[in-house]
Amino acid sequence: MKFGVVVFPGSNCDDDMIHVLQNVMQQEVVKLWHKDYNLDGFTTEDCIVLPGGFSYGDYLRAGAIARFSHLMNAVIDFANAGGYVWGICNGFQVLCEAGLLPGVLLHNSNQRFICKNIHLRTENNQSPITSSLQVGQVVKIPIAHAEGRYHADEATLDQLENNGQVLLRYCSADGTIDNAHNPNGAARNIAGICNEARNVFGMMPHPERASESILGNTDGKLLFDSLLATANVAV
Repeated sequence: MKFGVVVFPGSNCDDDMIHVLQNVMQQEVVKLWHKDYNLDGFTTEDCIVLPGGFSYGDYLRAGAIARFSHLMNAVIDFANAGGYVWGICNGFQVLCEAGLLPGVLLHNSNQRFICKNIHLRTENNQSPITSSLQVGQVVKIPIAHAEGRYHADEATLDQLENNGQVLLRYCSADGTIDNAHNPNGAARNIAGICNEARNVFGMMPHPERASESILGNTDGKLLFDSLLATANVAV
């Protein structure tokens, strides 16, 4: 599997992601510039990653300008053709703005930037990034965002639930879902979702920041392992 990591003006987690994919997961990685027009050299067996950061300074609304970058047209076509697309933090915001995932990410309910380790409960393992996890399994992965409050209307939320598109929820260490363990006020404690075709995934937490033992946490690596296992790629 080859990975393409898109770099927007203001991206700041691109090199972190490239390090994990290339040095930890031992996969081929290409850095992609937002002004490129195509994804030549990539097939639908590959994965395009939209990393975290503050694309275009989060002006107007997080992800709202990045959505119109030249390369996003190719990313949308790639996703619609069945290719894997994974948006993390700012990347999740861009995917929602581009219409590849439903809903929107709003300012945190406390109106503050939040950076800390949080717990996530696996809600569905029928997706490439959760396939190696057990339903109900709790992982600890850090968040770092000011606009991470997932929001959608009730009909959309119900549809996500009914289709099994909610992948991860904020929870306590023992897996309890409640307001006390919802760091940003996200609707129904939603931290990560996928599209109906299950090839586009977005999440606010940063698995690339929890993928090496030297960092004291390897829970995030489970998601990379899942994707590679789904694609039958040797690590």
